[in-house]
Amino acid sequence: MKDYILEVCADSVESVLEAEKGGATRIELCQNLVIGGTTPSPKFFEEVRRHSSIRIHALIRPRFGDFCYTDHEYQVIREEVKMYRELGAEGVVIGILNPDGTLDMGRMVGLMEAAGEMSVTLHRAFDVCLDPFAALEQAVELGIDTILTSGQKNSCLEGAGLLRELEQKSAGRISIQAGGGVSAAVIQQLAPMTGIRAWHMSGKITLDSKMQYRKAGVSMGLPSLSEYEIYRTSADKIRAARDVLERI
Repeated sequence: MKDYILEVCADSVESVLEAEKGGATRIELCQNLVIGGTTPSPKFFEEVRRHSSIRIHALIRPRFGDFCYTDHEYQVIREEVKMYRELGAEGVVIGILNPDGTLDMGRMVGLMEAAGEMSVTLHRAFDVCLDPFAALEQAVELGIDTILTSGQKNSCLEGAGLLRELEQKSAGRISIQAGGGVSAAVIQQLAPMTGIRAWHMSGKITLDSKMQYRKAGVSMGLPSLSEYEIYRTSADKIRAARDVLERI
């Protein structure tokens, strides 16, 4: 496959370097990936830049949860888009919905103005919007470059039918990027079926913490998550996905 995109969502410097080693073409930089990702700190971005020149798109998401934001949250999002433009990120990943599930066009226009010449991706707010085809046309109207989507399902395999329709309706006007459970095997299956050329994955493995002393019965966050497990991108998983894309 020619002209493909293999984007890796990464929330640590180590994961960025593993993704680059595996052959990723760009990074969606975030923090707190375990809750879907939140906005990365500027110092985190700067540390990544000290060690890598890979293309970076910064996720701008102030919190876990829905994509219907208060006025205060919107101001934070807008300022962080400006901040990442000034820091030199190549792109931002954004999305705001109205309470009725439609794309908040007024606020999205404001974010597009703040983004300037940066590349813009509409993130998976798209996957919980009311009408994906209406949102597709609005994204094109806004001048958005990419829609990241699982086809409005928990995984892109489940959403394959909608992904195929979106790719057809996009007609080259906007890039449809498949995310949600992407792996080498999934790309092998879905690429011929959908025609999609842009892919988004984490390629994560679980590492055991280096802590030897472990305090039982104390949780720092969600009780279902262990403080002694570290999620990290695997270069091998990214390389396997890239190999499939080079081959098909």
